[in-house]
Amino acid sequence: MSNRTAGDVAAKGSRETSRREFLTKGTQVAAASVLSTTALSRLYAGEDNTIRLALVGCGGRGSGAAANALSSKTGPTQLVAMADVFEDKQKRSYEALTKKFGDQVDVPPDRRFLGFDAYRKAIDYLRPGDVMIQATHSAFRPTHVAYAVKKGINVFMEKSFAPDPGGTRDILRIGEEAKRKNLKIGCGLMCRHSTSRQAMIGKIREGAMGQIQMIRAYRMGGGARLGPFKGGESELLWQLRRPYFFIWTSSAWFIEMMIHQVDECCWIKDAWPVSAEGLGGREPGSTDCSQNLHTYAIEYTFPDGTKALVNSRSQSKCHNDFSTFVHGTKCAGQFSGNVHAPTVHIYKDQRCVKDNVAWRPSREKVSPYQLEWDELLGAIRQDRRHNEAERAAYTNLASIMGRAAIHMGRIITWDEMLASDFRFYPDAGDLDYDSDAPVQADKNGCYPVPVPGSWAEI
Repeated sequence: MSNRTAGDVAAKGSRETSRREFLTKGTQVAAASVLSTTALSRLYAGEDNTIRLALVGCGGRGSGAAANALSSKTGPTQLVAMADVFEDKQKRSYEALTKKFGDQVDVPPDRRFLGFDAYRKAIDYLRPGDVMIQATHSAFRPTHVAYAVKKGINVFMEKSFAPDPGGTRDILRIGEEAKRKNLKIGCGLMCRHSTSRQAMIGKIREGAMGQIQMIRAYRMGGGARLGPFKGGESELLWQLRRPYFFIWTSSAWFIEMMIHQVDECCWIKDAWPVSAEGLGGREPGSTDCSQNLHTYAIEYTFPDGTKALVNSRSQSKCHNDFSTFVHGTKCAGQFSGNVHAPTVHIYKDQRCVKDNVAWRPSREKVSPYQLEWDELLGAIRQDRRHNEAERAAYTNLASIMGRAAIHMGRIITWDEMLASDFRFYPDAGDLDYDSDAPVQADKNGCYPVPVPGSWAEI
């Protein structure tokens, strides 16, 4: 895997079929389910029980989430409104979804809203009990979700969930408000819906691996690099088209790539880490103009002293890895594989090799990307409690805690995270097309990089 430029920011494995790729590859699950969904729509034609959807954020990730929602066999769904800042993204999304789902996409031009306030118009078109898909950058997640909950709308929100502790605390508060109003919130940490991983969690809880002593997670590949901002256009819009290179927009590269692995560690331990410390750095001689470091190595400590080692590297011509392993007093196991594949098994002892496997779960029949939507929509139809906001927010805090430990060069505690209201840009909800970018390029077109000892983000 080689370094890439700003136009190719998502590191992709050969087997990846994630939501992000919908606009270019589509999803096998959506293709397999569309006929069934259409049949269900006809079945329910005599009743008004169609769940209507508004897509806020029309990139590949949002379009893929919409495809999963439209593919669900839990009952009829229909996309009725779309919102984005960029017309070209919205157009591509509309055309791709219409081609695949036909009449399930009913979004005429007057319901394809553009602008920083477009989310309000899209949400306003929904009825109480419908669903907003929030898939913009995480800087806008709290503002948009809060508005939806205020209007009585259920929410599916993509990861990451806020770029800073203050925004994450907003998500926690919004989640509590949603509970009080009996609204459902689904969150894009799809690995929690993997049946293979759920089966292994059951084995761990039963004691099959003994006491868990260490977890190690990796996401190491070529990554991406940002060229200089050359001016001549809106610096704000330029940054919004390149979100993984800026901390304020979408938590930058590390959390966008690694939040799933952090979530897996916390799930395995059934706990939140009490502290984090780590090391990181930039590639020597790099001309990368982004705010990213190129290596992150975090040591999380859980309440019982167990360690989780989370390692990320974005450099070419190096060893690549994308996996999560767990070690207990009895044996070791693999919890996750390349590009979130359900590569799940328990070994006979501590040797993590193919010919040493003692147990494997049954093969997954449905993608976790689809299952998380089926559960959300099923909860709406059956009026079951379903609110993943707290778990998602705490995973977000744990991820920020690890990033902050490296960026600030010191041990960061969970108590500090819970108390912090730090925000990179508290006025993200007030931006418009004429706004200045929250972070400005220097004379060389480069952006400030975290320097341990002088940087602050909690």
